[in-house]
Amino acid sequence: MIKGEKILITGPAGRIASALCEALAPHNEVWGIARFSDPASRERIDALGVTTRKIDYSTGEFGDLPKDFTYLLHLAADFSATDYERAITVNAEGTGLLLEHCRSARTALVMSTVTTYKPHPDPWHGFEEGDPLGDAAVPGQAPYSISKIAEEAVARYCARSFNLPITIARMGAAYGQQGGMPVWHLQAIAAGQPVKTRWDPMTYSPIHDDDIVDQLEPLLGVASVPATIVNWCGDEAVSVQQWTAWIGELLGVEPKIEIEVVPGASVGSVGDPRKRISITGPCKVHWKQGVRRMAEQLYPDRVVG
Repeated sequence: MIKGEKILITGPAGRIASALCEALAPHNEVWGIARFSDPASRERIDALGVTTRKIDYSTGEFGDLPKDFTYLLHLAADFSATDYERAITVNAEGTGLLLEHCRSARTALVMSTVTTYKPHPDPWHGFEEGDPLGDAAVPGQAPYSISKIAEEAVARYCARSFNLPITIARMGAAYGQQGGMPVWHLQAIAAGQPVKTRWDPMTYSPIHDDDIVDQLEPLLGVASVPATIVNWCGDEAVSVQQWTAWIGELLGVEPKIEIEVVPGASVGSVGDPRKRISITGPCKVHWKQGVRRMAEQLYPDRVVG
């Protein structure tokens, strides 16, 4: 566990960032910046002992935000459904402005995504860090993969220009107490609703928040100039169909799946974990164990499997 550092986290109320805030705040001076359009989300992060500021980093206006952070964890992102201009302004330009503000940091981690990879016809293909990049055409977030590729390019430039060691982490399917795809599907099944996905099998690399927290320090430790690029995902490829069947066993129900094919969209989002394992060691939470834990927390009276 990182201790005694001054850490800036962007988007601290977000699904992954809030888990990191909860783990880091008791042992470090943690700051969090976001637009905080929902005041309740800011109050929740304040309650963790995080010093918050209402800042839109894409404007380049940082007010009284300090510059002497030892670590920057840049997790915030724009998830525009159709606005490419907005997505590139926030995810690419904003990242550059933020890294410039924090250029004296010891290390920065920039969160990217495995959806930066060019779609592959094999849904079980594990994307390696050197695989071609491309438009994953994620439904409801069309600009996302393109803008994150642009973000990575800006971060790579900043590492070299500012001599700032950076790790670019391409996140897989994260899940935990704050949600995530397996949890959302768990909630749908518990409510008697169908799970919707775009292919059969639709594959991912789920990783639990506990492993994300556990692996943060070693991933920061390999930050470099030029930037280090690594898939941050679980050790196993798992399909929506597999974890849906497991949820059905846990709740004692027959889940329903609806396939809605999206032409041109990636039919798999599996990240090859070998480079990350060489840095962090294997994950400690098996996906079945993690999904069971979420089921027992959310529906303790319904778990039968």
